[in-house]
Amino acid sequence: MDDDISPRRAAQTLGITWVLILLGVLAVGWVLTHPLQSTVDPWDNSVNRWFEDHRTSGLDVAADIGSKVADTIIGLALALVLAIVVSRKVRSWRPAIYYAVLVGPTLALYLIVTALVPRDRPPVKILDPGLVPDHSFPSGHVFTSIVVYCATALLLNAYFPRWRSWTWLLFLVPLVVAPSRLYQGAHHPTDVMTSLLFAPIWVAVVAHVLLPEPAAREDDRSPDMVGA
Repeated sequence: MDDDISPRRAAQTLGITWVLILLGVLAVGWVLTHPLQSTVDPWDNSVNRWFEDHRTSGLDVAADIGSKVADTIIGLALALVLAIVVSRKVRSWRPAIYYAVLVGPTLALYLIVTALVPRDRPPVKILDPGLVPDHSFPSGHVFTSIVVYCATALLLNAYFPRWRSWTWLLFLVPLVVAPSRLYQGAHHPTDVMTSLLFAPIWVAVVAHVLLPEPAAREDDRSPDMVGA
């Protein structure tokens, strides 16, 4: 982030981006559940049935683990811990603000979309019990995996460049979560693809606005209570 950008300008950029993403997700959801429903549903269902036909006890366990890493509670807890630890480490409020901006609006978006675009879960046996039956769109787990894990990779790369040799592994988490959710029958493929499309946009914009520029990465260690 350019420190010359005012907090008001940053807030405007983030607010406009969030609204555009919300409208985009709502538009995709409406298209999938209305004009293209009869075209998309047969393909979506065929993919979910393929996963169901290839289930094994070992894959059941693997998919359960792959889903749990992006559970809402786990994602929130991880974001909270990282926000505290990194903020203390670099003596700046900026990492805490970064996670707050990432997670809060994401939860709001999910609640709004699932309320306005109800979509039934796939017509297969769902291995993740307790899911709301018509909250299939979009995939909250996939969205969370990108907003928490991929965003964390960008944060660590920004503040601790020497860790880049392993932080790239965090970008692989959504690639584990996405097939896990399909395998469990929790979401249609198009639910997952919508999250894979829009979540990276939110992460990229938030990182661009709130993370320090490369030139400041090594030296920016002074207290920064406004930071963003």
